[in-house]
Amino acid sequence: MKKAVLTLVFLSVCFMSFAQSQPKVGDVLEVKAPKGEHYNHIDFPRLNILVKRGKLASYKPVINTIVLIDDVVAKENKTYVVLKKKDGTKFFGLQTTVEADYQKALDSGELTKVNP
Repeated sequence: MKKAVLTLVFLSVCFMSFAQSQPKVGDVLEVKAPKGEHYNHIDFPRLNILVKRGKLASYKPVINTIVLIDDVVAKENKTYVVLKKKDGTKFFGLQTTVEADYQKALDSGELTKVNP
């Protein structure tokens, strides 16, 4: 009996943790600094493109930015999310939305969940 109860508790905890990791439209996230020079899992423009457009070659304007999930796209066992800024402005004054690999961006620390 004890094993059955423990198994049931373990399965319910696993189910709850899996359900929380699925993104929903309207979830609030925060963009953090990349581990290296570039963002690997968020599709921001490359630095040379920013320079060509007359912007500073830096990702500092997007660090600690609050973003909303605008759309969720499932492709080949991966979940991609379309992000837009919460305040409605454009990223770097160029793009209104960017795409990110949801799970990899969370695992690498490029995105973090914001508790409401």
